[in-house]
Amino acid sequence: MSNDENLRPGTPAFEAARRRSFAIISHPDAGKTTLTEHLLLLGGAIRAAGQVKARGEARRARSDWMKIEQERGISVTSAVMTFEYEGAVFNLLDTPGHEDFSEDTYRTLTAADSAVMVIDAARGIESQTRKLFEVCRLRDIPIMTFVNKMDREARDTLELLDEISDQLQLECAPMTWPAGMGLNFKGVLDLYTDEFVPFGSGARIPAAAMKAALPEDVFAKLEEEAELAQAGLPHFEAHRYHEGSLTPVYFGSALKNFGVRELLGALANYAPPPRAQEAKGRLVEPGTREVSGFIFKVQANMDPNHRDRVAFLRLCSGQFRRGMKLKQSGSGKTLGVHNPILFFAQERETVDEAWPGDIIGIPNHGVLRVGDTLSESGEIVFTGIPNFAPEILRRVRLGDPMKQKHLTRALESLAEEGVTQVFKPMIGAQWIVGVVGALQLDVLKSRLRNEYGLDADLEASPYDTARWILGSDADIEKFLGVYRGQAATDRDGAPVFLAKSNWELGYAAEKFPAIRFAKTRERADVQAES
Repeated sequence: MSNDENLRPGTPAFEAARRRSFAIISHPDAGKTTLTEHLLLLGGAIRAAGQVKARGEARRARSDWMKIEQERGISVTSAVMTFEYEGAVFNLLDTPGHEDFSEDTYRTLTAADSAVMVIDAARGIESQTRKLFEVCRLRDIPIMTFVNKMDREARDTLELLDEISDQLQLECAPMTWPAGMGLNFKGVLDLYTDEFVPFGSGARIPAAAMKAALPEDVFAKLEEEAELAQAGLPHFEAHRYHEGSLTPVYFGSALKNFGVRELLGALANYAPPPRAQEAKGRLVEPGTREVSGFIFKVQANMDPNHRDRVAFLRLCSGQFRRGMKLKQSGSGKTLGVHNPILFFAQERETVDEAWPGDIIGIPNHGVLRVGDTLSESGEIVFTGIPNFAPEILRRVRLGDPMKQKHLTRALESLAEEGVTQVFKPMIGAQWIVGVVGALQLDVLKSRLRNEYGLDADLEASPYDTARWILGSDADIEKFLGVYRGQAATDRDGAPVFLAKSNWELGYAAEKFPAIRFAKTRERADVQAES
């Protein structure tokens, strides 16, 4: 097939080229939810600012639908929202805004082709921004930067850009430049079109008319800084942005919906379309005819009235059609996908077709799990979605021992979502849960109580860390002969060593050199073994 034929409307390659799947990362309170709302407003997904907010005293974001999110005003799950703008189809992934959920963020970023980093103009690079950026760097994801809250007191612009460059080792190419800040914020100069965008109106004027529109001191400073920026700072180059070494920077105020249009236009023009995805033994190009995709998230009980379970599928190739049959990697089971859905946070609508780069929800009852590949042939297995060893281990104790079976089902169900790890000791009956961050424990308790009616305590365990045990069957059996009392199995039945300290882990590694203690376990390998 020629390239011309392949890029005809209605082909996977053509439709993939229109897709922009991106995540938003930021420190809490940098303005991520407000920016999300105004992006959706521009894309026509909502009709008025404020519609993403729930009614009630807290005016919470609709995308933060889980009870604990509403109580604490934070995002701890990943929402997906789909909208169109200027001929491009956007899939916006709203990542958890807390460091304790970096594992969920990592998995969400496997479904994104680029990211928008939101920075508070007064605070600059904060700890969580740095951690989330490192997660992006692990996946070489291109990053666009939005410096928010310019209508409040802000740091010096050059100083902010220096900080991004120094702390993140990422060159900054300013696309716009702010005129003033705080109460004196007057707008931004587009450094590439030589037009000025006045704060409040958004109607562009030629740079030649800028002098008359600005106070003398603000104009003089803008003119001087813009010249410095154009002479001394990197210029935007699409290939360097795509390879992750340079970030285009935009300035604005998400709350006042200023600078958001420029950002969304840049995503449409410059953000990469869906890329080829790594699979075992091959690369899968978006233009490939066979339908394929991977599950990067499973979310239970989004609708508490129906006890539903939705798997989030990132499509990687082909034209997906409602009702088609796809095979699950590992098990080889054939699934008829009859009610695929597109998301607007908690709201959803059934979709008849989808293309590479799109993210659809597949309602199911525990069949699909994080890391599964779905394809027409069943022969594609996507890689790059790991389980991470937990950093905090707790024993689970039930208030009512008669509900032990119910607890088992609930813990396994939550483990299927891929965030909480669940371990069954080889000796003893008390479940052990493992999480990456302490806030996940609060979420676990809250969800056990609100979604499953279980009153459970999470007690301190004698274990400090968990590692998967890898080696030959004979070597593993020899190891378990000594350490069975500190061994458990994960949800997939894989053996896990529960070490009381890093020293003990090191000692066991010396004593059993044939055993490897792994911090991550590739989900594709789990499926291959099942």
